[in-house]
Amino acid sequence: MGRRSPLRRRDFLSSASGAATAMALSGLDRGFAETHRRPHFAPRAKRLIWLFMHGGPSQVDLFDHKPDLVKYAGQRLPESFGNVMTRRKVAANPLLGPIKPFRPRGESGLMISDFLPRIGELADDLCVIRSLHGDSVNHPQSVYQMNTGSILMGHPSFGSWISYGLGSENENMPAFVVLPDPGGGLKGGPSAWGNGYLPAAYQGTAMRPGPNPILNLQTPPGIAATQQRRTLDFVQQLNRNHLATRGDDDELAARMQSYELAFRMQSAAPEMVDLSNETQATLEMYGVDQPKTKDFGQRCLLARRMIERGVRMVQVYSGDTNGWDAHKDVLKNHGEYCARTDQPVAALLKDLKQRGLLEDTLVVWCGEFGRMPMSEQGTGRDHNPWGYSGWMAGASVTGGRSYGETDEIGLRAAVDKVHVNQFHATLLHLMGLDHHELTYSQNGLDQRLTGPAEVDFVEGLLT
Repeated sequence: MGRRSPLRRRDFLSSASGAATAMALSGLDRGFAETHRRPHFAPRAKRLIWLFMHGGPSQVDLFDHKPDLVKYAGQRLPESFGNVMTRRKVAANPLLGPIKPFRPRGESGLMISDFLPRIGELADDLCVIRSLHGDSVNHPQSVYQMNTGSILMGHPSFGSWISYGLGSENENMPAFVVLPDPGGGLKGGPSAWGNGYLPAAYQGTAMRPGPNPILNLQTPPGIAATQQRRTLDFVQQLNRNHLATRGDDDELAARMQSYELAFRMQSAAPEMVDLSNETQATLEMYGVDQPKTKDFGQRCLLARRMIERGVRMVQVYSGDTNGWDAHKDVLKNHGEYCARTDQPVAALLKDLKQRGLLEDTLVVWCGEFGRMPMSEQGTGRDHNPWGYSGWMAGASVTGGRSYGETDEIGLRAAVDKVHVNQFHATLLHLMGLDHHELTYSQNGLDQRLTGPAEVDFVEGLLT
């Protein structure tokens, strides 16, 4: 065997930097064999794309048609509705009718606003939940609850539970990928896709479009893959020796795993986020060729490419620091965000359907809460966690229908109410996971996504 040339310090640091991108990888599998687990029962959805509209889209202006809100617009809320908890004391303000008209869409006649004409064309694929409700009027707490099941920081995100329960279908990719809004400023921060008390390997991996989906992922120039592999093996042996002296160090173990996954991702990730091999017709369908829809269109298209390549769950965020938070002017705010997202979301559903992926892919659309039927500053609306809308499509969920109802003016969930914890239990059920059985022991207690309360999945959403 020929003698190896000595590895100079500079070469070592250079080649190690490629693997050291692990520091930037936030959610990483413990290895394919360890995380590719079986569901509790036959799943209807093998993968999930969650479209999160950060800021609180207005249900009464998008998906919850309320003729009485039109009828009584300009009048005060009747006393019969009782006390209303709001952030900005808008309960005494006049009711504000829907900003744009609702129309029956598709063969089903599902009522959807003119704010969303492209999504409206696909009404027959949508199951709109009109009776969602949560427990906080504030953004951070509601972002946490919709993402982690609790209004308190520090709990594992829905995607982390999916990663923990099912793992990835691709040993070269993480199970849970997040595509944040490039504007940044998510209320509550990255804890929305964090691992909480689950092992660190299960938090979401944030990616971006372009040739560098994760900074420092690419191999440094002049460093051969074989040289990098030898360096990584040496580093990992040192890490294993170090870990042996530290006992059960979850952070260190997760970081070691992230080195390995980073090495494998160096070839898989750049190809996955490279849109150059998509047809011009596909790019135009997603609106990638138009300034208004380019960003969200790219990220919706990336979501499709990721789930095609074995990523279990992709979460796509719309909305920067303020996002859909239409306190001052619903028409201006929702007009802007609907224009950015309507075409890409519709394109995603069409694309999944024509590729045969919608049959076993679940698509979810919602925000952290909705908005009040009363006005704020004349043309805006305050936060409303007491009754709001979201929708599901795919995974054999019957479309062209709504489930549940708010009261006459869209203030509170009233019929077939769906709490956030029930919503999560239902999504897990569609993914083949029993929320009672998906647990993790923490401080002597078996913790679960849906918390300690006795909730169950919503049977009516599974038909």
